[in-house]
Amino acid sequence: MGRIQIGIPLSLSTRKFITRDEWERKLKEVKIRKEDMNRLIMNFLVTEGYVDAAEKFRLESGTEPDIDLATITDRMAVKMAVQSGNVQDAIEKINDLNPEILDTNPELYFHLQQQKLIELIRTGKIEEALEFAQDELAPRGEENPAFLEEIEKTVALLAFDDVKNSPYGGLLDMSQRMKTASEVNAAILTSQSHEKDPKLPSLLKMLICAQNQLDEKAVYPRINELSTAKLEDSAV
Repeated sequence: MGRIQIGIPLSLSTRKFITRDEWERKLKEVKIRKEDMNRLIMNFLVTEGYVDAAEKFRLESGTEPDIDLATITDRMAVKMAVQSGNVQDAIEKINDLNPEILDTNPELYFHLQQQKLIELIRTGKIEEALEFAQDELAPRGEENPAFLEEIEKTVALLAFDDVKNSPYGGLLDMSQRMKTASEVNAAILTSQSHEKDPKLPSLLKMLICAQNQLDEKAVYPRINELSTAKLEDSAV
């Protein structure tokens, strides 16, 4: 009886196997400056608006933020106004901070106006909502076809008795407010010459991308849960 030949899949035979000890040794050889870590943390706190934590971290680490921390409070006040549905208050606060933000960003201003229309519909102010859509949003829809499509979806909410379960009921979700608030937050940060997104999440995305590419060439202990950063042996 002939010997049975057990073949090794090409994908495994061509991948390098790296032991946990070897991998951990390589990681220890990588040097990261504490100052760089501190700047990443400060960047995250400032961008996300954690003003109290940023001030405390500044005092403890000696890391200076690249913007005045007092401006974070103003930015968060605008963000909170949008998240709570007080769109007109948010617009006024934005103009107090920097009138050029809305003057130079018509898409942002439109989305704020759209959010204002959504809030009118949410509170059942039907006549006011129709008048607002006609006077404030319709002219912008004529200028931009993309705006017109969003206006039509928003106004379509008025055609349904059960608005929340309508095809466009998602516009009434908290996630829509959060989306508009995030857009406002990014615009204010950009006006202050600050990155609109924190750097830390981008680095984590790069880590995932690098691991996915390395998986094609090696078997090694990888990080599967970013929240724990625990190395786990890859299944062979």
